[in-house]
Amino acid sequence: MTPPDSLDSFHAVIPAGGAGTRLWPLSRAGRPKFLLDLDGSGRSLLQQTWDRLRELVPAERIHVVTGAAHADAICEQLPELTGLLVEPSPRDSMPAIGLAAAVIGASDPDAIIGSFAADHVIEGQEAFAAAITQAVAVAGTGLITTIGIAPTGPSTAFGYIESGRQLDVPGAPSAQAVAAFVEKPDAETAAAYVAGGAHSWNGGMFVTRTDVLLGHLARLQPGLHQGLAEIARAWGGDRQQDVLEATWPRLTKIAIDHAVAEPVSLEGGMAVVPGTFGWDDVGDFAALQDVGTGSSPDTVWVDASGLAIAADHTTIAVVGLVDVVVVRTADALLVTTRAHAQRVKDVVAELKERGRTDLV
Repeated sequence: MTPPDSLDSFHAVIPAGGAGTRLWPLSRAGRPKFLLDLDGSGRSLLQQTWDRLRELVPAERIHVVTGAAHADAICEQLPELTGLLVEPSPRDSMPAIGLAAAVIGASDPDAIIGSFAADHVIEGQEAFAAAITQAVAVAGTGLITTIGIAPTGPSTAFGYIESGRQLDVPGAPSAQAVAAFVEKPDAETAAAYVAGGAHSWNGGMFVTRTDVLLGHLARLQPGLHQGLAEIARAWGGDRQQDVLEATWPRLTKIAIDHAVAEPVSLEGGMAVVPGTFGWDDVGDFAALQDVGTGSSPDTVWVDASGLAIAADHTTIAVVGLVDVVVVRTADALLVTTRAHAQRVKDVVAELKERGRTDLV
């Protein structure tokens, strides 16, 4: 696939963080879900993210922001990667994306960046590329643009984006203003959103000019903006690490949704482009099964159904249970159901409470 000329100024940013606690015991803090091949494709979720972005931009315009604990593993999985930004500690998505924006913008003032999570599954490369191309066109006008995922059902697991008036942007015929961002709804509200047709899932993808994003940060989060500017000025020099380590812990810990997207949408500065590609954030074992992950081949099912994964090659037998989830590793065993898959994170919280850092 040949990238369109309209992406000549486009840089892709991959924030790679989080522990994927709902996928415990497969996903751990030391080796989170983005480093794992969870759908049997032979590529980790991070590598799949790289592959789809690599079809749009050259390797030197793909940047990964991650913690020191995962830097070596990421470099091993992505040998072409040259733009690795290592954050000293997790500060949520706004400092991570803001750091990339400040560093990229310093060397390429005309850059438009797009942020894409390292651990999502996307099907339909042409539709994905078309959405990004439209989003870049809209971002060029000064609007921060997000990709609204077409809902496949009334999910309560995702936030929603309410679309407003149609925008008149050349190269982006489907772009609309964002009327509102909506937190995860209850089942009845989610059903109404899907039936109404004005709402899409919030997949956390943002496309923006670096100067626009940093300008909004300067207004809305001045302390965070100042710290990022200090780090960017030192980036690539002898004092890079010293300034990073001294400044980073003082940065506000906040998500990009709360720091910029929600307040800017209320000012009319946000746009949404529909994403008609298949998308899943693989947030739990029910979602993992939905994207096609199968049980370990030696599993024995007797009047039973569900998902059974043996990372240590143990033979799992399930008898008389419906929609069960069984996951075994060398040091842990999880048994739950699809209906309770979201609550697996509570296991990790309990293990931390018990001081079992060896298991999380």
